[in-house]
Amino acid sequence: MEAATRSLAGDKAKHIVEAMRSSVARRGAAGSTFDHVAREAGVSRGLLHYYFGTKEQLLVEVVRRDAELRMALLDEQLSGARTVDDFLELLVFSLEDLLRHDAEFTALFLELFTLARRHEDIALELTQLLRGTRMRLAGLLLAKEEEGVLQLHADAEAIADVLFALGDGLAPRMLADPERDWSVTVAAAVDCVRTLIAERA
Repeated sequence: MEAATRSLAGDKAKHIVEAMRSSVARRGAAGSTFDHVAREAGVSRGLLHYYFGTKEQLLVEVVRRDAELRMALLDEQLSGARTVDDFLELLVFSLEDLLRHDAEFTALFLELFTLARRHEDIALELTQLLRGTRMRLAGLLLAKEEEGVLQLHADAEAIADVLFALGDGLAPRMLADPERDWSVTVAAAVDCVRTLIAERA
């Protein structure tokens, strides 16, 4: 879409994205109208239409920017891993940090996935987003293998998919049942990942 190719930089973009993020967290995607977002971002409704076209495209942009920030943080954290245990501990920390400080991201992603089932253009955007994050994490896995930190026992992109699937699957369950002790489940997930990335005896 033409609107999706336009870029909006600076404070206005930040305010718009944050307003949409906040609105979806409170009202869901269906209830987050351009009127709500424009008012909360302090911009005109016409500006939103010009740069994003539809609220669905705006939601894509919100998730894309969130994913970029989270991947940059994950890159920074995992780059310091010097052993398999370091790597696994940092993965768990990343999940726990997401749940503790940015639970909205999980809700946003699930909203986007639901919209993608009904909108072909959103499905394409989501596919590209998932491909990009998968390839980025795969590149990090390969770099760690070259450093001698990890030993990959499957295709790097396949392992990246498994890591994301575990995180994406556990996050909503953990958020839905915060009183449960999830440590045993997380430990089981770590054991699964270890079989894919650790040196075999």
